[in-house]
Amino acid sequence: MPAPPKDATSQLARVASIEPCGSDGVLLTVETAEAFPRLDAARFFMLRRADGFGPLIPRPFSLYRQEGAQLEFLIKVMGQGTEALSKAALGSEVTLIGPLGLGFPAPDDELPLVMLAGGIGSAPFFMEIEDRLAAGVPAERLTLIYGAAHEGLLYDLAAFEALGVRVLSATDDGSRGFHGNVVQCLEAEWEAGHVPREVRLFACGPEPMLAAIERLGRARELPTWLSLESYMGCGVGICNGCVVPTRPDGPMGDWPNAKCCVEGPVFSTEAITVAR
Repeated sequence: MPAPPKDATSQLARVASIEPCGSDGVLLTVETAEAFPRLDAARFFMLRRADGFGPLIPRPFSLYRQEGAQLEFLIKVMGQGTEALSKAALGSEVTLIGPLGLGFPAPDDELPLVMLAGGIGSAPFFMEIEDRLAAGVPAERLTLIYGAAHEGLLYDLAAFEALGVRVLSATDDGSRGFHGNVVQCLEAEWEAGHVPREVRLFACGPEPMLAAIERLGRARELPTWLSLESYMGCGVGICNGCVVPTRPDGPMGDWPNAKCCVEGPVFSTEAITVAR
């Protein structure tokens, strides 16, 4: 049975800062006693307040940024757990379990990378872009298409734009950038000749968006990887609350479901499917 990664720990971390972000989000920075080595983009931690306020079950959050012993998380405030974290006092403690999960794969070819983010699904891509640039990937081979219902849900957009790669925004209501969703924006970029036809797709966002990207990747025979935003009860493979169907003809097809927390949250669409 798949197990949690060997570098995962459970510890208390101190709240270093909480800053508002977008129309309903916060940037939560916590500081650990010792710094982690550089972690792969899309790995995550389970967080909850240590003082008993908020649910006892921790919530999963992708690591957004990492600097020394400080870990930053981009949090959409939408329930008791996230509300409690957003109101934690500076200097107070949170329970931090992780790092958990598997991140995006390292590139094994020269294909340009197109990252598609929906709302809070932008969280894994800041470090992914930083790491690709640090590895010497030219900025012109990296494109982020960031979509949301409206401009207020394009969290920390200016920070992504400051990374120096091509960043396109798309909103359902047309309040910022392309008027439409990320798939429509990508198709428009292809038609205009602004993005090569042969690319690698990385995506994170709500399931309907991921399903559309999976179908698009299959239709165009593009290597496609999805970072799933699944509900989790434990984060370490025990509760089976975050399973996703595998493809019978894929590399994980010996078992009908995969666990997002220990076998993901990043999966190739050759291995799993959300377009059902």
